[in-house]
Amino acid sequence: MTLTEKFILITGGTRGIGHAITLSQAGPGVHFFLNYLRDETSAEAVKKEIEKRGSRVTLMPGNVGNPEEISQIFSIIQENAPRLDHLIHSAALGVFKPVHQLRVKDWDISLDVNAKAFLLLAQGALPLMKKNGGKIVTISSLGAKHFTPNYGAIGISKAALENLVRYLAVELAAFNIHVNAVSGGLVETDSLKMFPDFENMKKTYLSRTPFGRTGTPEDIARVVSFLLSRDSNWITGQTLIADGGYSLS
Repeated sequence: MTLTEKFILITGGTRGIGHAITLSQAGPGVHFFLNYLRDETSAEAVKKEIEKRGSRVTLMPGNVGNPEEISQIFSIIQENAPRLDHLIHSAALGVFKPVHQLRVKDWDISLDVNAKAFLLLAQGALPLMKKNGGKIVTISSLGAKHFTPNYGAIGISKAALENLVRYLAVELAAFNIHVNAVSGGLVETDSLKMFPDFENMKKTYLSRTPFGRTGTPEDIARVVSFLLSRDSNWITGQTLIADGGYSLS
């Protein structure tokens, strides 16, 4: 194994935005560690898809909201790789309801998967990154800063996530590790279509977006690819907004 090889961990890497990120990085010499929650059929299909591009794949089912399962993920990586070059936290979970109606378990699910998991993932990645440096990227959303109906549990957890990015970026710079986030606008994925009154929300979004369309997972994946590249080496602790201009209005 040489530095010409690349080792990448992606949570939620087999569906939606995570799938698009996986495809954007696939190619010869890349070994993926792909985490997914429970859709084994999709995971196996993605594995075959990127193996055709010359990559190696280790599938790792598990709930990253569970610290013990994160520990298991890194045990597998340590057995199969000499280091980790990139960590992308794309997995997300939450409920769609007003904040004043949230149950404690609704709150915990969002914070555990969206924010606490990122902390534990970064801590687990550090021993595998600290010698050669690396790039860490997570996926946020505009709900971290702007009120969105029925999005409070997720939006609040994403606000915590963005602050965590800033703290980690400063502390891990000593190890040549860059930490950033990408905040998308309305990106059409299967999970987003579960949002209450999705079609009306989409119409409102389109009316305020200069480019007049929703985002695609590939739009976000291209920004992530930039942050994983050498071209972004002077960027850390930032949340890059990729929303087609929606937040400008």
